[in-house]
Amino acid sequence: MKKLPGILLCLAIAAPAWFLGKQVPLIGGPVAAIVAGILISLFFPGLIKLKFGRDFGFTDGLKFTSKKLLQYSIVLLGFDMNLFNILRAGQMSLTVMAFTFTAVFFAAFLAGRAFKLSGNTTVLIGVGTSICGGSAIAAVAPVIRAEDEDVTRAISTIFLFNLAAVFIFPPLGRLLGMDDINFGIWAGTAVNDTSSVVAAATSWSNAAGSNTALNFATIVKLTRTLMIVPVTLVLAIYTARKSKNADKGNFSFVKVFPWFVLFFMAAAIINTFLNLPPQVSSFLFQTGKFVIIMAMAAIGLNTSLKSLFAHGVKPLLLGMVCWLTVGVVALIVLKFSPGLF
Repeated sequence: MKKLPGILLCLAIAAPAWFLGKQVPLIGGPVAAIVAGILISLFFPGLIKLKFGRDFGFTDGLKFTSKKLLQYSIVLLGFDMNLFNILRAGQMSLTVMAFTFTAVFFAAFLAGRAFKLSGNTTVLIGVGTSICGGSAIAAVAPVIRAEDEDVTRAISTIFLFNLAAVFIFPPLGRLLGMDDINFGIWAGTAVNDTSSVVAAATSWSNAAGSNTALNFATIVKLTRTLMIVPVTLVLAIYTARKSKNADKGNFSFVKVFPWFVLFFMAAAIINTFLNLPPQVSSFLFQTGKFVIIMAMAAIGLNTSLKSLFAHGVKPLLLGMVCWLTVGVVALIVLKFSPGLF
């Protein structure tokens, strides 16, 4: 019961944010929720935590929503995965993704050190750019024990370059002479978030009079999403070893292992092999997306604007480096792949 007030507060913020995201997909529900949370925290600072240490009972619920509910929401996203469809489309895009993942992680590491950003901010922006935007950030954040300010910086950065991609990718693709399949693979590989992938590919498909680009972009994007699993596992192992060295004592890897990732895979397998009714899988997936919006509201409420802007434009510069890297590398690989471009 101690968690209920905070959960209900996040629910109250998430509901209008969800509907706003439906009306304005380029902004999206998660961004609307995190901004609303930040504004409430800014203008009503005593609502969450009073100066003399007492609060209104929201603290436990906000912590639970931003950590545990966030992990549960990732599991529900697995019910939108069909492994057979992903493998079929993935055969054409695996080479592109392999190069882009490697290039982005390397670029993020170098740029993060050059800009003197925290390791968590660098990791979150890197995985958000290379995998699937907000969903990847949501999955990785609890594993690497990221602070709420790190998550907010990463989400804000990803949002900015999502918006830019929607307007830049379709005309640039036409300027480069790409066909429907190549543009679909490029957009699905190089645009960060699913909603922005769909928006950019829809714009292209509407002009082309064919849904080929949209279909390829969507399935390639889902293929990228599966990379959440190995990346999260690797980061969990790294975090476990680093914590063990820092603590100089007994450390239980079982406690830090991201079990929710295995449940995410189980949900994908269930959706693939058990022939769930479309209404059921859609409901579970949409519920997962809504809970992510609740978690973003909790993160926004716990975010300090002073801490958020402590690094100035550096997170944006890191995001730009990662964004340009994934876009350019994907183009180069497509250009020199047999039968493509």
